[in-house]
Amino acid sequence: MLFSQSFSSDLHESASVQQQIMDIWLKNGVSDGDLPDLQLALEEGLANAVKHGNQLNPAKQVKVECQLVDDCMIRVTIEDEGPGFNPEEVPDPTDFENLDKPSGRGIVLMRAFMDEVLYNDRGNQLTFCKRCSINA
Repeated sequence: MLFSQSFSSDLHESASVQQQIMDIWLKNGVSDGDLPDLQLALEEGLANAVKHGNQLNPAKQVKVECQLVDDCMIRVTIEDEGPGFNPEEVPDPTDFENLDKPSGRGIVLMRAFMDEVLYNDRGNQLTFCKRCSINA
């Protein structure tokens, strides 16, 4: 386990946690080519948990864990205390009628840049994985 922490649903705390995880990835040698993709997924996942999952309620917690698996795969799990959602019911932001809507893009981006993006049955826990180049 590289990182495990819970924090209140506040975007400033989320940014701080994101920076801590990025620093850990850098110290563990994650390549510069993989860092932007991981940062994007992390930022989207944390923001969605804080804003949509916990509705910016500072009394609710977001839990984030980060692991390095088999020395080349980063696995991040983000869980909120919200009611959850069905990711398959999120409108496709690339459909013409949704082009002006600001929501739904984060999931599409995570799926594009990560090797795996999974949600639990309730829809309040996201896990994403990316096979990375690790510099020795």
